[in-house]
Amino acid sequence: MFVRRESKADVPAIHDVHAAAFAGAASPGQIPVEAGLVDDLRACDAWIPELSLVAVGRDGAVVGHVVCTRATVGTTPALGLGPLGVLPAFQRQGVGHALMHAVLGAADALGEPLVVLLGHTDYYPLFGFRPAEEYGITPPVPGWRSHFQARTLTAYEPGMRGEFTYAKPFRDL
Repeated sequence: MFVRRESKADVPAIHDVHAAAFAGAASPGQIPVEAGLVDDLRACDAWIPELSLVAVGRDGAVVGHVVCTRATVGTTPALGLGPLGVLPAFQRQGVGHALMHAVLGAADALGEPLVVLLGHTDYYPLFGFRPAEEYGITPPVPGWRSHFQARTLTAYEPGMRGEFTYAKPFRDL
């Protein structure tokens, strides 16, 4: 497996990855929202091409994808992570871990201060995520508190506090 930045040729495969990865959460016969969300994020001004990464298998096929997009904490720029998706046949083989490490490293190299996500409380702490409220960051939906997490990066300043705002396509869900 190799992790690299997405290319234009990867767009249909990325859509398919998220459709397959989240199929169990969708209603029968419906495409999971995550597949359309990535397409909508790619079309908005919050898209950061350097933070849309794919994992490719030995045959060069895309088997996983992760993206971070522009968000804010109060008025300070930050990143929202997600979705992260891996084809079911490649899950539990380290693909998600590789994508997470790669996107966090890329975000840090770009000088980003903070990555925030809504996710599983047993998985994301493996990558240094902690409850966002520990940093004074509140979710846009109060009911998310228990799963709303943040990961500081090198450029983080403790004064970054306030309500987190995702890119518009997240808010339109």
